[in-house]
Amino acid sequence: MNLDPQAFTGIKVLAVARIVAAPFAAYQLAMHGADVIRIEHPENGDTSRISGFPPTPFQKAQMGHNFVAYNSNTRSMTLRIDTPAGQEVFRRMAKTADVVLENLKGGTMARYGIGYEDLKKINPGIIFCSVTGYGQSGPKKSDPAIDGVIQAVSGMMSITGRADDVPGGGPLRVGVALTDLFTGVYASSAILAALEVRHRTGVGQHIDMALLDVGMAILANQAGGFLNT
Repeated sequence: MNLDPQAFTGIKVLAVARIVAAPFAAYQLAMHGADVIRIEHPENGDTSRISGFPPTPFQKAQMGHNFVAYNSNTRSMTLRIDTPAGQEVFRRMAKTADVVLENLKGGTMARYGIGYEDLKKINPGIIFCSVTGYGQSGPKKSDPAIDGVIQAVSGMMSITGRADDVPGGGPLRVGVALTDLFTGVYASSAILAALEVRHRTGVGQHIDMALLDVGMAILANQAGGFLNT
């Protein structure tokens, strides 16, 4: 039996994360030993707890297969970060955390007083990773986004195939939440790079991870082919 510490043993992660992309990033860290604490609203928790088809008893127990698949090896707690009392609790937890990972609408954490600029004042080494559809700046920074939308906007659906069995059928999305999953992997990789920089400098940073950026990045070969031929 191997009792050696895992790569991220001792790393504490606060994950205000739901659905797929951000939870999948936290999952990567958790499976390498990080202590991931998921923060869920007591009334409106992660909807992946009850999603999935066909319905099973697991969804009734709020442990749907989608939730289990992307949140293994993590812990959960409920906290209303939309209240002053909850925000104060979050700040106390963040003071000793290594990473905050969130995928709320752009600017939400800052509006609650627990964004990167707020938390680095009490923890200069904090690594704050924000996962959104379109990034932290620009006209769509506060727009919600799901995998299917990003597959369409990025152009991925245009090269996947068409729904020929439907009259006038349009482009098809990939059968899994590909941009969500890739964004989770990209985010975890960026967090690891930030941890290494902090190891050398003692300073944390804010990571701006956008699903659309990732969607375009994984189409680099398609873009290269178009531009060159």
